[in-house]
Amino acid sequence: MLNFASDNVAGCCPEVAQALLEASTGTTPSYGNDEWTRTTEAELRELFEKPDLVAFPVLTGTAANCLALATLCPPWGTILCHADSHVNSDEATAPGLLTGGAKLVPLTGADAKLTVESVREAAATAGSRGVHRAPAKALTLTQATELGTLYHPEEIEDLCSAAREHGMAVHMDGARFANAVMALGVSPADMTWRLGVDALSFGATKNGAWAAEAVIFFNPDHAEAFQYHRKRAGHLLSKSRFLGIQLSAYLQDGVWLRNAAHANAMAAMLSDGLTEVPGVELLLPTEINEVFVRLPDTVRAALIAAGVIVAPWPDLGPGAVRMVTAFDTRAEDVATVIATAATA
Repeated sequence: MLNFASDNVAGCCPEVAQALLEASTGTTPSYGNDEWTRTTEAELRELFEKPDLVAFPVLTGTAANCLALATLCPPWGTILCHADSHVNSDEATAPGLLTGGAKLVPLTGADAKLTVESVREAAATAGSRGVHRAPAKALTLTQATELGTLYHPEEIEDLCSAAREHGMAVHMDGARFANAVMALGVSPADMTWRLGVDALSFGATKNGAWAAEAVIFFNPDHAEAFQYHRKRAGHLLSKSRFLGIQLSAYLQDGVWLRNAAHANAMAAMLSDGLTEVPGVELLLPTEINEVFVRLPDTVRAALIAAGVIVAPWPDLGPGAVRMVTAFDTRAEDVATVIATAATA
């Protein structure tokens, strides 16, 4: 069975697995006071070229996004997001719960990307009736987007500027941040705080960790509030070493970038091969490790018969599917999928 439904179906990479094994014996301080959590923050400061950033490990992407937004947006404010963002379409009511009542305002935009015009209009509308309307206090961007597309640095900078004009803080959902960094060829700093991003959900789970994310604040003034939000929500792990060790191993020696580069390369191979098959339609450009295609019924049936698992994506129309590669996707498995589709 070849599972291309998501990068969440993969296990953890060897470096993280070995690190978890090594951390599983002996004693160490709890609640984030272990050496690995401290090392991770130091590594992130160097990586982002920001010596005063603060970073907090959490277990899930939902926790990372919602607790970051709870820190940036008061419970009486609104958060502007894309309608297709994960925080809007896949995190149920967690944003409202963990922010204490802040409201998501979903906006449209081609290829799951927000536009400066839509952000300005929504922010102006939110503040148009005084106390009778909740003001826009935060903007969240997904990099890469839920459709595998990318915000280029100049787009991020323009959106951050628009947010600042209306007094909003900016959060970035970076569940596939590593894939975006490799695809764009820019430094982490040049895709975040130098453009105006205040907080980043730095994803690791989809790219080789077992279960670990980091919430990064580029302004250390946010640290105290986040700590209390995390504790209140039950996301402060007592044995937090098992988060810290994953993130430390993920960052060391460029593991996170190698994993993402491999996943992106496998997606490009898959996309190129499938688009050579008669009747297969590429629905979006393949920019990271996600491939969105429309498959003829015969091809879809052949893949199912061969044990290939894909994710139906009805939002893009009949026959649309998403196929995702990961750090451990094998080139021979991609070749098998392509060959199966070609002979359907």
